[in-house]
Amino acid sequence: MKKDSIWQMIKFTLFSISAGIIQTVSFALFNELLVWPYWPAYLLSLILSIVWNFTFNRRYTFKSAVNIPVAMAKMFGFYAVFTPVSTYLGQLAVTAGVNEYIVFAVTLLSNFVLEFLFCKLVVYKNQENTRK
Repeated sequence: MKKDSIWQMIKFTLFSISAGIIQTVSFALFNELLVWPYWPAYLLSLILSIVWNFTFNRRYTFKSAVNIPVAMAKMFGFYAVFTPVSTYLGQLAVTAGVNEYIVFAVTLLSNFVLEFLFCKLVVYKNQENTRK
């Protein structure tokens, strides 16, 4: 594996951790303080983390000058599938008695892996390191 690819994975991981912190704190706020049901708390916290993660990974991890609306549309496509599936399955798990935070953690990890692959292979394919 090339040195650049390893550094890219490290940066993606660090930005994803920061997005995960935003998602976790906002989820806890919505879940514990506002006492929202699982799905709206999860959905809004996910949206907050997506915006954060997209912004920093496009600029610093993939260093891409890709057309932002096009890249966002591709990410929207990813989340158009991931969000309803993860929200529905998460709600099923919570309804079945699985702790909200366990469901949340599994979903967060799944999102991390799948989003990196999608960004690398679809969103920024042939568009990496084009930002000056």
